[in-house]
Amino acid sequence: MGAKEIQIKLDFRSGLPIYVQIMDQIRQMVGSGELEQGDQLPTVRQLATDLRINWNTVARAYKLLDEAGLISTQQGRGTYIWESPPEAATLILRHEALEGLTRRYLAEVIRLGCSPEEVTVALEQQLDLWKAGDPPDETDQN
Repeated sequence: MGAKEIQIKLDFRSGLPIYVQIMDQIRQMVGSGELEQGDQLPTVRQLATDLRINWNTVARAYKLLDEAGLISTQQGRGTYIWESPPEAATLILRHEALEGLTRRYLAEVIRLGCSPEEVTVALEQQLDLWKAGDPPDETDQN
């Protein structure tokens, strides 16, 4: 049995690192049941070729997913879905992703010349909308 074909869509303009996009999409596929325990993933080089990216980027995503316990890379055999990651590993991955997003967000608002006060007001407005049941959407321009 060969590797399962997976569809990963990359957004090179999102500001989210490519390796994080790969990790997130594989986690989502496991969560939705599209990928199940024992399914074989494409090799690092095959996925890199399919996505037209550097193989080191895929290797980084696979390494982090392996460390989180979601996949298992077995030398000479391939990379397989191992199991749902332990809650502690999921929390660590989520925290690292949040920190990265926060750094990119702040770097962008600094580039725009916004003050910390402006950022605080804008963020609080969006948080209030989210709490009221209207979560922010990237496509919203308000």
